[in-house]
Amino acid sequence: MVRVRFSPAPTGSLHIGGARTALFNWLYARHHGGVFVVRIEDTDVARSRDEWVVGIQDTLRWLGLDWDEGPFLQSARFDLYLDAAARLLDQGDAYECYCTEDEVRERNEAAVAAGRPPGYDGHCRALTPDERVALAAEGRPRTIRFRTPDEGVSSFTDLIRGEVRVEWSHIHDFVIVRSDGAPIFFLANAVDDVAMEITHVIRGEDLIDSTHRVLALRHALGVSDDPQYAHLPLIVDKESRAKLSKRHGAVALEDFIAEGYLPEALTNYLALLGWAPAEDGHEVMSAAELVSEFDLDRVTHAAAGFDRDKLDWLNGEWIRRLSLDELVTRIEPLAAERFGADVDRDVVAAATGIAQERAVTLVQIVEQMAFLFADDAAFEIEPESWKVVEATDRAAAVFDAVLAHIESCEWTVEVVDFRDALGDLGLSKKEIRKAMPAVYAAVEGIHRGLPLFDSMVLLGRDRTLARLRAARNRLA
Repeated sequence: MVRVRFSPAPTGSLHIGGARTALFNWLYARHHGGVFVVRIEDTDVARSRDEWVVGIQDTLRWLGLDWDEGPFLQSARFDLYLDAAARLLDQGDAYECYCTEDEVRERNEAAVAAGRPPGYDGHCRALTPDERVALAAEGRPRTIRFRTPDEGVSSFTDLIRGEVRVEWSHIHDFVIVRSDGAPIFFLANAVDDVAMEITHVIRGEDLIDSTHRVLALRHALGVSDDPQYAHLPLIVDKESRAKLSKRHGAVALEDFIAEGYLPEALTNYLALLGWAPAEDGHEVMSAAELVSEFDLDRVTHAAAGFDRDKLDWLNGEWIRRLSLDELVTRIEPLAAERFGADVDRDVVAAATGIAQERAVTLVQIVEQMAFLFADDAAFEIEPESWKVVEATDRAAAVFDAVLAHIESCEWTVEVVDFRDALGDLGLSKKEIRKAMPAVYAAVEGIHRGLPLFDSMVLLGRDRTLARLRAARNRLA
């Protein structure tokens, strides 16, 4: 049976890269009828926070990624890791190190100056028992280091990248237990993957070098069978090709939730970051479709470019896939937060229906309907949009014609359409198109928003006229 795990460190919110890793593990498990395990790697107790442990789980649930086992907290499993470290000490595969951080750094600097590669030089490898006792009596910090081979090659076969090899001479003895007694990631990872019978390790390529260390620990602990590894391509900014970070905009899943992206769209988009379905051009995919098609043989080697425009397009596609009732259900909490708990639900539903065909995010829909709930006495046109009004040719005549039409026309979307009235002014179709943003601004406060004629009907004749007259008077 396939058994995979997602093992985030709770040192912050779940980011795009971690969410993609969780999704690929979940898809692989579901595709193969396997088990998806969640394991919280909180061995760095000082940097881990309970609220991030909870937040990671909440975000996974929001994405629709249910797990079969866990979440297991590594902080509750320290005894297992320390027992393993003690076994390695007894076997001679690990040793106590009493070097201070300053001493290690100084020797590294000296090695670089002499043209040698940096890395721990094995200074404490051959300490006698008496020397260890004397160093401990001095109050020196004690870490436990794993003894790596002096020669030979470490290799494993990656399901995405093929054979990965490195000479052991490039991997120096590494710490497996800190001076404060906390186990290091490598040791906890090796012990837990064995205990939880993980068959496939699917994670980011930035962790590929750690695989050699983890496999060496597994073998030293007497485990001969290895899981299969698949290291996913990095996610980079589409334009700069730099590793995705906060300077490129939102990277935490919580940010995307707050901005009004749908879980269906984000899951769909994350799946396409480094993977492609077999059918060309088929990109709008439900979770069930992704599970059906997903496998690791279509994961790419090249870094995946994060494209916000494509995410926006996908989110819009998913907004239009929802029924109006379902979309309104998702919009209502945001509208209540923005306009108050007693907001008119019928107006919210009507505005949502108008917005659905053009919307990109839920927040955009709520922002676009704000003009409907604005107090008429306090209603304002955005400064940038007022500049558009002022720059409109024959703006006063346009408002006069629109006012005359709106005052007496039948109050339906089709008849409210005032473009024929502007044509009577002698304006060409192109000039009418250029004049429309000014009317948008007068009615909605911004020069582009919800479809204008629908908005006028929803706002009501009296309120529409009042806003048009206010803009006309302001021009005068």
